[in-house]
Amino acid sequence: MQRIIAYTVILLTAAQAAVAQQQSGDTIVPRKKRYLQIGHPYDSTQPHKRSFFPLPVLGYSPEKGLEVGAAMLYSFYTGKDPVLRNSTINLIPSITSKRQFKIDLKTDIWTSANNWHFKSNLRYHNFPIFFYGIGDTTHKADGTLLNNKRYKVQLEAERRIGGHFYIGGLLQYQYDDYSAREEKGIYPGMSLVDKDGGYVTFIGATGIFDNRDNQNYTHKGSWVRLNVSYAPAFLSKHTLWRIDAQARHFVPISPRSTLGLNGLFNSLQGKNLPFYQLPEMGNDLMMRGYYTGRYRDQNYAAVQAEYRYFLDPKIPINIWFVRMQPKFALAAFGGTGAVFNNKDIGTSHLKPSYGAGIRWFYDEGAKLTIRIDYAWGEQRPGEQRQSGLYLSLAEAF
Repeated sequence: MQRIIAYTVILLTAAQAAVAQQQSGDTIVPRKKRYLQIGHPYDSTQPHKRSFFPLPVLGYSPEKGLEVGAAMLYSFYTGKDPVLRNSTINLIPSITSKRQFKIDLKTDIWTSANNWHFKSNLRYHNFPIFFYGIGDTTHKADGTLLNNKRYKVQLEAERRIGGHFYIGGLLQYQYDDYSAREEKGIYPGMSLVDKDGGYVTFIGATGIFDNRDNQNYTHKGSWVRLNVSYAPAFLSKHTLWRIDAQARHFVPISPRSTLGLNGLFNSLQGKNLPFYQLPEMGNDLMMRGYYTGRYRDQNYAAVQAEYRYFLDPKIPINIWFVRMQPKFALAAFGGTGAVFNNKDIGTSHLKPSYGAGIRWFYDEGAKLTIRIDYAWGEQRPGEQRQSGLYLSLAEAF
């Protein structure tokens, strides 16, 4: 269980982001006219700019103690091509009062005419997690707090082969170490593959179709991705196959609103399946409202829909003598998903997810947002309804 009891004030970082955004880029605009250039979020005619946004976070949970960290996102362009998508570098470090640490570095780079797309993820964490068992009927009372050290390196490259189609490859290495921090719960007496951890190296091939008008805040278009990865025995502790499929489709309803549809399917196949490699339900992107890993199994499928409505305030405001015309959007979402093994497939496993949120455009040119969502999930017998509050950079999909 994770209970976030406090976040640092966003207003300070909002002012810092506004200053950083307005002082960046190749074009210098007088302050009095600058806010007038902020256009509709679907407008693609705005000049390329660089922006930097730090989001301090302060939280507390019994298993971690006091946690202090930051989410920092730098947005830039690798050229002046008017159709070029923005590239990002996202760094998220944090530390707790119980000497736990994590750092997550993600890059997302687009080259001229969007012909090449490069992504990477470097991650280290020494953070506790709760393990509740395997399957979709786990009980909160059975949870065991585990120590988990993880080292992860993931590299991806995709090349446009024509139109809106890309092909590419993936290389991922991950090492995990697990140990129980307590004797209660299901973990100590449960037989699990690689109970104390292990390592795996996936080599994969990827195919993508992408005709979205904007990858950060899409109004229309589709994105479909299929990745099939193989973990050979000479590079991994076990021979594994992994399938990751995801699709997004956006339907414009009006000039200020859109309906987004999202579906995914994850599957892990092999003779021996490490418990920590099994697909997990729940995060800030899909099946919001569930603790990540509360339900896990060999397969995971989920769908969601999100309605987004853009608000356009007419009156500019002053923050620290910087004149702004802030842009916000509202969102409502709902979905369903399930984890299941190969022998037990059916709709009886489906669980609900629904909620609402607000978005603030801190970089109007690149359509980058801060997202605050609250979501609800399943209520199991004898337990409170599962729910979660999410404060994140960028959209869920």
